[in-house]
Amino acid sequence: MTEQTPPRRFFPPPPPLRPKPKPGLFRRVPPAIFPPILGALGVGLVWRQSGWMFGLPDGLAEMLLGALTLLWLFAVLAYAVKVARRPAVLVEDLAILPGRAGIAALVMTLYQIAMVLAPYGGATARAVLIGGLILHLALILATVVKLATGPAAQREVTPVWHLTFVGPILGAVAALMLGLEGLAEVIFWLTLPVAAGIWATSLRQIVTRIPPAPLRPLLAIHLAPLSLFGVVALGFGWQEVALVFAALAVTLLVALAVSGKWLLAAGFSALWGAFTFPLAAFSRLVLGLVPGHAAGGVLLVGVTFVIFPILWRILKDWAKGSLAAKTNAAEA
Repeated sequence: MTEQTPPRRFFPPPPPLRPKPKPGLFRRVPPAIFPPILGALGVGLVWRQSGWMFGLPDGLAEMLLGALTLLWLFAVLAYAVKVARRPAVLVEDLAILPGRAGIAALVMTLYQIAMVLAPYGGATARAVLIGGLILHLALILATVVKLATGPAAQREVTPVWHLTFVGPILGAVAALMLGLEGLAEVIFWLTLPVAAGIWATSLRQIVTRIPPAPLRPLLAIHLAPLSLFGVVALGFGWQEVALVFAALAVTLLVALAVSGKWLLAAGFSALWGAFTFPLAAFSRLVLGLVPGHAAGGVLLVGVTFVIFPILWRILKDWAKGSLAAKTNAAEA
């Protein structure tokens, strides 16, 4: 009598071991936190400019800007700690789309900080502005090198290119506020043809193929340079030019609004940060063209109630630790 072999049992393989997170704070700060901070600072500056429409004391807008500046400072220090631990993470973040958008937005926030500081210290504000322009030039050079040496797929034109290559136009807004009209005009004429090239290429792309749902919120970025060129033109006193940019911006905003369901088909993601700073720039242009008009006030309130919930949601994901994984942020 032979001994029966016990039946073979099959068990699922054990799950792969996940690498243990390295000890230390801020090792994987996602650059995706900076686009909504850029939008929040932008709308805060518009409240400083137009809060009088609602009979609000100036101190409320300054308190808001003070709180946002502290948030900005915390985020910048956190990302600086990450880069200081391993500088190569900066290059790795530039290799992915959310990283490129976030780092460009980080540099652009320096222009807004210059505007925040302008009423309190012109020399300090100018130093921050010039520092921001130098860092932006370095970012442009680094991005060009990364695109030239990386895979061909990375060289595809996306709306994020506006932040990298046209973003200094926000510095022109700050330059006008600080009395640097010559610098503002140089930036205007250098960035305008670049923006036109990106708009033309993007229009051809969207006609020939439909962008995937997760990337569609990035289309809102096209609204930001349109609005900022209009703001700068208004600062130069070029009313007709500003109206042309405003008409184009309104057309694009209506198109985005009509396509809202299609635009948001993928649901909430960190890329919703791309809605924030274009809306802030658009509200600044409208209130610059029609200061004190009730429609501008309604727009400002509406934009505020769009930007801050997006900021809160993205910061909450950062605090929970899920934002870095969702955006594939590099780890120091």
